[in-house]
Amino acid sequence: MKMVTAIIKPFKLDDVREALHEVGIAGITVTEVKGFGRQKGHTELYRGAEYKVDFLPKLKLETAVREDLVEQVVEAIQKAALTGKIGDGKIFVSSLEQTIRIRTGETGPDAL
Repeated sequence: MKMVTAIIKPFKLDDVREALHEVGIAGITVTEVKGFGRQKGHTELYRGAEYKVDFLPKLKLETAVREDLVEQVVEAIQKAALTGKIGDGKIFVSSLEQTIRIRTGETGPDAL
């Protein structure tokens, strides 16, 4: 089992959700986050004053998947989240040692 975590632009959420649904992913967790990478924020103008916005709004998506679906999930996220502009985000894949469904007590891949 693997945990796939993606940081994406907020307006790409619906596209990514649909792409994951097509691959067979039933559940994701979405968290509103702020951060920056190479783009290092940007400047904005408010009432004639310019100020720097260091942390940009992003969404963090997390989903636990079976190992045989990892490549499909990563490819689906990558294609759906792509705008071709700086700040498109990142995808992280990490090992998931154990999963337990609280309601039924199922463990491992059966709990996904």
